[in-house]
Amino acid sequence: MDTLEAIKTRRSVRKFSNRPVEPAKLQGVLDAARMAPSWANLQCWRFVVVTDPATKARISELSYVEAFFGPKGYKANPAQKALAEAPVVIVACADPGQSGDLRGQQYYLADVGIAAENLMLAAHALGLGSVFVGVFDEQELGELLNIPPELRIVGLFPLGYPEGEPKAGPPRKELDDIVHYEKWQA
Repeated sequence: MDTLEAIKTRRSVRKFSNRPVEPAKLQGVLDAARMAPSWANLQCWRFVVVTDPATKARISELSYVEAFFGPKGYKANPAQKALAEAPVVIVACADPGQSGDLRGQQYYLADVGIAAENLMLAAHALGLGSVFVGVFDEQELGELLNIPPELRIVGLFPLGYPEGEPKAGPPRKELDDIVHYEKWQA
């Protein structure tokens, strides 16, 4: 699939079939993330690949954060079910000590964000679906997966074959609404 076509047609997928992800496709997705650019090429990202159903179910539970969603039953994290049911969950982490820190700006979030976009575009190009999940209990998730405390968990990515055809994406703003040339135009 052409890169621009992958960018234009990628969709967030929250419903997955039970078809397993072939090891070669999983490796391709992870390799695409590995190839992303990063601050001073320090490559601060780390990934935990989870396929165990019980662990994925617990990850799903930890993606409900009351401070964000309100009391249980109020409204659910729409990706919770995807985390439990996708064949694979990739947990993206960062080592802030291996990324830039300039004037108080830590760049590990940008580093992992770029790797995550590579991951999602590669998944789409290989016929897989994914979605970024950014709400979770970081401390409990880190303990569950034995992630060293100096690392930060940045996002969760359920990964698998989409169940059915993903819906068309939401509309995007026009370029004239977001782009300014030479100087900011009011």
